[in-house]
Amino acid sequence: MKRFSPNAIMALKEALTHIYWKKQDLRTFVYHTVENKVFISTIDWDNNKKAESAGILIDRMVARPDLYESDLLRLFDVTMHFDDFSHLKQWEDSETKVKRAKDSVGALRKHASGYFQLKEEKEKAEERRNVFTSIQKEKESFTNMISVLRDDFMRLVTETNAQKRGFSFEKFLNGLFRLFDLEPKESFRIVGEQIDGAFTFDGNDFLLEAKWQEKPVDLGDLYKFGGKIEGRLKLTLGLAVSINGFTPDYNESKATSMKTMLLMDGADLVAVLENRIDLKDLLFRKRRHASDTGDIFLKYKDM
Repeated sequence: MKRFSPNAIMALKEALTHIYWKKQDLRTFVYHTVENKVFISTIDWDNNKKAESAGILIDRMVARPDLYESDLLRLFDVTMHFDDFSHLKQWEDSETKVKRAKDSVGALRKHASGYFQLKEEKEKAEERRNVFTSIQKEKESFTNMISVLRDDFMRLVTETNAQKRGFSFEKFLNGLFRLFDLEPKESFRIVGEQIDGAFTFDGNDFLLEAKWQEKPVDLGDLYKFGGKIEGRLKLTLGLAVSINGFTPDYNESKATSMKTMLLMDGADLVAVLENRIDLKDLLFRKRRHASDTGDIFLKYKDM
């Protein structure tokens, strides 16, 4: 195996860290680039920082050339030819993110060009096209699945039986959480309590409260939900989803139980279904806003 200089290895790690903003997008890129995919699942992409996951990935490949030589060469080659950074433009401070990504890929080309012929050889060019085609197909599959969920949601809007609609809404949310790999659990009952569902996000277990009623959910209902959350383990949080929102007094309460949950309304949900924001990104920004300000209801339109 060709020996790459320490600068080339560091440049590859740096480029992988910056060409995608979301950790899961980077994981998808790596997954569709390498042939040996088994070890990808042994990296904790969700909880590690991007740079940490990229470092673990490359260090393992460098340490075992007998297993990963061709994959490392392929990862070098595809990353060096990365030239579409339009996906970074949707994020805050996008110009900086795009520039950093372009600079890191440029630095990678500089440090690794001695090991590759940068001319567009037919075989390698086709290989790179296959990587990006696979990523595009995965995105198209996701778009199709969320389109089905959007249609399901519109059918719920026209449902006149409130009880049937409420039950179907819980099922719908379970399907939405499953699409975003949030490990959902359907509604369940324990002594004296009905839980509409549960899911896991960023290392925290969340209880779900789902409301589809004509009036906004009031403070009393949120207190009840907070009581359910406080009866669980310390790291348990809650997500209250109310199609028609919440009464304004939600933010006036000083009760500690109100600081254990996040709120989501119908407009937030529609933004996810219309693919204007990733559900995980929405939850992350709501939680960060709540941690920074104490306000548990950051609306998508205010982001």
